[in-house]
Amino acid sequence: MQTLVFNTTNKTAKLYKDAAEQSEVLYSLEDVPTVKVFDTYYQVMQRDAFEKQLPVLRVPVSNTNMVIKE
Repeated sequence: MQTLVFNTTNKTAKLYKDAAEQSEVLYSLEDVPTVKVFDTYYQVMQRDAFEKQLPVLRVPVSNTNMVIKE
């Protein structure tokens, strides 16, 4: 089970292979204003140079735990 950690203060998101902060980091993203939750996946949004929000990563809800930190 992979773990997605979204830090709302630092605006970062990290996807870990297993347990948060105890396993390999698969993706590390900055300038993440939000993580959208859909029926079957979490969608990580990122801001580009023009402040436009773009989807950059989708991970399935079925095998991903999401942790939200402040």
